[in-house]
Amino acid sequence: MSKGKILVLAATGNVGAPLVAELLRKGERVKAASRKASPSLPAGAEPVRLDLSNPLSIAPALDDVDRIYAVSPAGYLDQLGLLKPVVEAAAPRKIKVVLQTAIGVDANNAIPFRQLELQLERSGTPFVILRPNWFSDNFATYWAGGVQAGEIRVPAGEGKTSFVDARDIAAAAAGALITDRHDGKAFVLTGSKAYGYAEAAVRLQKALARTIRYKSVDDHTFISETVASGLSQGYAELLAAIFHPVAEGWVAATTDAVELLSGAKPRSLEESIGDIAHRLQAQAA
Repeated sequence: MSKGKILVLAATGNVGAPLVAELLRKGERVKAASRKASPSLPAGAEPVRLDLSNPLSIAPALDDVDRIYAVSPAGYLDQLGLLKPVVEAAAPRKIKVVLQTAIGVDANNAIPFRQLELQLERSGTPFVILRPNWFSDNFATYWAGGVQAGEIRVPAGEGKTSFVDARDIAAAAAGALITDRHDGKAFVLTGSKAYGYAEAAVRLQKALARTIRYKSVDDHTFISETVASGLSQGYAELLAAIFHPVAEGWVAATTDAVELLSGAKPRSLEESIGDIAHRLQAQAA
């Protein structure tokens, strides 16, 4: 396999940051892309300014690149509009694209993420698609306010989720980027065990040594509270919609994809809780 540089989009994000570090440890040359120059990149990473809302910034970032890790920034609804130009720029150069979407997007071709997958599959460039389950890290990001307030309020019912740690997604992405053995395939990434939100609350309560409960709320309540916490109306509605498969128990299954791609078993929620608790405590401080 050629040894050009790897362009990592959203390089300072929950997956991008550990992915950059993992690739550097493996001896790869990495171009770390973000909308702003980041002072927090590890030594050896080449910073690249890339604004997905400006397609003209894509081509210069592809110099000396033969592989791309592509992901839509959190909080955006138009994943197709943001990442389609990346696929279009990569295809004529036969730059391999490892695309991160989300679990279940293949259920309906009308879903923007699925449309993006289909475009990549038809582009003729090498690819791997990663569809992670809900992140365990969400308890320190999206649901952090509820955890800090002592009550996780989401419309998950009694459904269970095989939460996946962002570090395991990064390890799987690294595995997909450094070999061509998995090209042309799609993988669902999960943790090693499924948990209900009430079970997660119990584990967080123990780790943080304070009361944390789970309350299943209806969509309207969830959307209103999520918008009040700072997310857009559209994104809050999207989150509410994709909680329906959670409540129905459709995201409880586990896969061996993380281990297949990375060579290591994925973390369970228990194994992720310590890091999540540390991040929550840092936020509170």
